[in-house]
Amino acid sequence: MALVLDAGGLIAVDRLDRTVGAMLRVAQQDKLPVRTSAAVVAQVWRNGSLQANLARVLAGVDAATLDGATGRSVGEILALSKTADVVDGHLGLVVQSGDTVLTSDAEDIKKILAARGVGATVRRV
Repeated sequence: MALVLDAGGLIAVDRLDRTVGAMLRVAQQDKLPVRTSAAVVAQVWRNGSLQANLARVLAGVDAATLDGATGRSVGEILALSKTADVVDGHLGLVVQSGDTVLTSDAEDIKKILAARGVGATVRRV
């Protein structure tokens, strides 16, 4: 079980969203891993000197890398789910059964997870 942050989740962190902040504190207290995709980080990272809160949180987040083999897996899951966003596809590969995903793109994430047969909670932020 883990907390998985999509771009919407990381943007909420950057904007000091209290709900997401509380979820991160609970995850830390319960020693739950927090994961994301390096591609998601690229979507939201703009200027570290202006994103101190995001940088602080990312220091404790495992960001899965996107290499050639993973890229092929992303393409396959996008085809199966009939979606097109590479970042969503990569994040979808990071999610495991029982995880909670914080996203602003719940519909595509749900399609990707369904195509993978992964049962996770998807929360819109």
